[in-house]
Amino acid sequence: MGERGAEALQVGGLTPLTTTDYPGQLAAVVFCQGCPWRCGYCHNPHLIPRECDGEGWQAIESFLLRRQGLLDAVVFSGGEPTLQSGLLDACLAARDMGFKVGLHTAGPYPERLDKLLPVLDWVGMDIKAPFSSYDRITQVPGSAARARESLSLLLESGVEHEIRTTLHAGLLSHAQVLELAHELAGAGVRNFVLQAFRPQGCIQPLLSQGDGGDFAWDLLHAEIHPLFQRFSIRRA
Repeated sequence: MGERGAEALQVGGLTPLTTTDYPGQLAAVVFCQGCPWRCGYCHNPHLIPRECDGEGWQAIESFLLRRQGLLDAVVFSGGEPTLQSGLLDACLAARDMGFKVGLHTAGPYPERLDKLLPVLDWVGMDIKAPFSSYDRITQVPGSAARARESLSLLLESGVEHEIRTTLHAGLLSHAQVLELAHELAGAGVRNFVLQAFRPQGCIQPLLSQGDGGDFAWDLLHAEIHPLFQRFSIRRA
């Protein structure tokens, strides 16, 4: 991608150990700086600006070398990691160290995701809303088309993945969640997760008050579960 390779990666933070960001694997999470979208419920708003003063890739690489044989995987998250010109080379470096490579993405750059998919072992893709409501959530015109294309590329790739949507009652209604579920099932999604909004980190006052609840979770589960091979709701 970029001339500087992995050294171009803008790193906004590191979680040295997690059991939840790559299902079934002990993983480290590298948080990449920058995101082109402006979702109001974002719980990592400090990662939205493109520039940061965090540690560079050399520090991350040194950490990973010390964790060989102790960790299973490295997950690149954000922010939006596919914004980064050094991401492909960083993924390749992690693979060369013997780690599985995971990616958290919302799919704003399908052409970059297409180049990354051959070196990825697992992808968690955030789908924000029914595609007709996308721009209202991301606050960026044209975001629906990019997310839809990225979803198609992921499904065609055969890379293991989950598709997930964060729910806030102030942004999506019960009917819109059902609309989204049917859209995803129709597109060929087989593994879908609904995530309850977390107020931690959210800087939008109208959204961060309370837990974003008032969803009939049991009813949603009963209505959506038959559409997918795997479906779950994460409320914690």
